[in-house]
Amino acid sequence: MLETSARLLRLLSLLQATRDWPGRVLAERLGVTERTVRRDVDRLRELGYPVESTRGTDGGYRLVAGTAMPPLLLDDEEAVAVAIGLRAAGGVPGVEEAAERAAAKLEQVLPSRLRRRVGALQAYTEPVPPDRPGPAIDPAVLNALAAACRDRERLRFDYRDHGGSSGVRVAEPYRLVSWGRRWYLVAWDVDRDDWRTFRVDRIAPRTPTGPRFPPRDPPEGGAAAYVARGASAAAWRHRARVLVHAPAEEVAARINPAVGVVEDVDDRTCVLVTGADTLNTLAVHLGLLEFDFEVTGPPDLVDHLRALTARYARATPGAAEGNDGSRDRGAKRHSP
Repeated sequence: MLETSARLLRLLSLLQATRDWPGRVLAERLGVTERTVRRDVDRLRELGYPVESTRGTDGGYRLVAGTAMPPLLLDDEEAVAVAIGLRAAGGVPGVEEAAERAAAKLEQVLPSRLRRRVGALQAYTEPVPPDRPGPAIDPAVLNALAAACRDRERLRFDYRDHGGSSGVRVAEPYRLVSWGRRWYLVAWDVDRDDWRTFRVDRIAPRTPTGPRFPPRDPPEGGAAAYVARGASAAAWRHRARVLVHAPAEEVAARINPAVGVVEDVDDRTCVLVTGADTLNTLAVHLGLLEFDFEVTGPPDLVDHLRALTARYARATPGAAEGNDGSRDRGAKRHSP
């Protein structure tokens, strides 16, 4: 009985690792006959695992989705990765409680050697907490919106804008985007005939959903870039469009989407749309690019960069000397 149970677990692990298994290969892996494999597959079916049989000379077996969630077999690395991922998901609005429950169930049955690994990672890593908690998200709303995106069904929902007023919106949903502490729905606004982003915590879906709609070309750069442009710009106090003398892919590799959006111009230049709460922060972001760039506005940013340029020149010995070896007034004024 013990040998049969161990073989069943091994068979289940193989079926979960690869989609299709020829019967003869499973028999070789398990060291049994193909007839024994057929009996073991029947036992797994009796336990609730949906195993399909494929016919033909290379006929075999595959584990498919069923009506219920059967137990999973994870190897050591998979178990550790899932445990860590679930703890990290605890910070995602809308799924915190479910992630915590799943993590607790998994860690309860982890072998001691794996529990020590997970515990060490949790004890000796510290996430940076958000400056303020994100808005609460109803998981049922997320599920409803995701289903509407998948099925391409029109949505009617009550939407509360940033001013607190509510109205009914009709939209063709495209994607859900998790951005910082918030979730956004990217959708085609039917009444405004354009793409829009909607904060999920302000959406109250109406049922039933509307008719199906044909797919549209997505917004430029995709849903995440569209949200980045809108959500970041809305939070910036100072904004700028900067011409950068470098290919777009090289600039994008240095820019966090939360800091700016890169727009391609040609093979050697691109435009960086960026911003920050202060002019100083914005100047630092530009300096960290390590590429030549041109700033033509806004005027207060241009003035600030010129002031920084003069300050850095004065701070560099000999940099303020002219061709005749004399210093400018600013350098004299700040010389000892």
